[in-house]
Amino acid sequence: MTDRFTPVADARAHILAACTRVAGTQRVPVRDALGRVLAADVISPVSVPPHDNSAMDGYAVRHADLSADTETRLTVVGTAYAGHAWDGEVGLGQAVRIMTGAVMPRGADTVAIQETAKVDGDTVIIPPGQKAGQNRRRAGEDLKAGEAALRAGRLLRPADIGLAASLGVAELTVVRRVRVGVLSTGDEVMSIGDAPREGGIYDSNRYTLTGMLTRLGCEVVDLGVARDTREALSAALESAVGEVDAIITSGGVSVGEADFVREILAALGEVTFWKIAMKPGRPMAFGRLTKGGRDTLLFGLPGNPVATMITFYFFAREALLTLMGASPVPAPIRFDAISGSAMKKQPGRTEYQRGILELRDGRWHATVTGAQGSGILRSMCDANCIIVLDDHVGNVAVGDTVGVIPFEGLV
Repeated sequence: MTDRFTPVADARAHILAACTRVAGTQRVPVRDALGRVLAADVISPVSVPPHDNSAMDGYAVRHADLSADTETRLTVVGTAYAGHAWDGEVGLGQAVRIMTGAVMPRGADTVAIQETAKVDGDTVIIPPGQKAGQNRRRAGEDLKAGEAALRAGRLLRPADIGLAASLGVAELTVVRRVRVGVLSTGDEVMSIGDAPREGGIYDSNRYTLTGMLTRLGCEVVDLGVARDTREALSAALESAVGEVDAIITSGGVSVGEADFVREILAALGEVTFWKIAMKPGRPMAFGRLTKGGRDTLLFGLPGNPVATMITFYFFAREALLTLMGASPVPAPIRFDAISGSAMKKQPGRTEYQRGILELRDGRWHATVTGAQGSGILRSMCDANCIIVLDDHVGNVAVGDTVGVIPFEGLV
């Protein structure tokens, strides 16, 4: 382990440089594709919309019939509904009552909205000032047949699912799910169901990591708890290499433990141990384990619960999305807020404080949740954002501007 502190940006760049999309794709029903990454372009088989149609309820008219300076009286000769086109052609001095989404009648090129029109029996009176082609949606305005509607690498969201369905596409080709093994380490770690014992703590990290990975769209493989022996840790890791795309461990990477773990990992592959210039989450390991010509990435995260979550979100998350084939990788949304708390900080490291974000008087305000120890998991439960204090930032006073990343879209 080097004595130099590695900047957050350098560690992230190193990790991402080692990640490429996993091999393998699947065909899934469009309704099951939410959150998956598209492996092939979706080519539109039809134009969208398939025909010229009205964008508003009103009257389909010929713009050439309208006076630029005075009202124009036209005879209403029919009605066009969405899904039921009017079978005719608009002639000189005529108009057709038209509903939103209805096919534009032949001969008509403009729609006057109903709110500005006046009706007198079978006559409609159109005010001056109408623009040619207004309120008319052109065929193929959204998509033309043969164009790519969705590109490979897209992380599919609800609107994408709807767009594919609007094209009549029943199945999509997506990247297979990334398989991630989750392993906790330590003699003190107990599993749910174990009887309480002196010095023991129930394992929260495996469950937190499983939740985060599931939310991200990964397939999770529970590797259980490895005790603090060479044999136990080596067996747990070796059994997973090549069977999963990545392994995430929690614990066993701090200064006192690194030499022991390093010996095991050196026998399985190439792993770098870092002291990252951040809080929480300073100790971390990353590398590639190999067995029988098959590789598995390793993320060695710190054991304190908050540090585990923070290092996952700011290092493992991007890497796993890259393995999933997401391009571009969606970055967490970050914006400025007014600090409601004073925070002590030395420049030179990045700090991630748990905060409560609220909108008051049109401005965002962020206040820390309370004690910020890396073992206080409750601070993550109470928070709805991360307050990011970049490495150049010093002490923060109430009223100062801070960067915030809301949990929505991240967690």
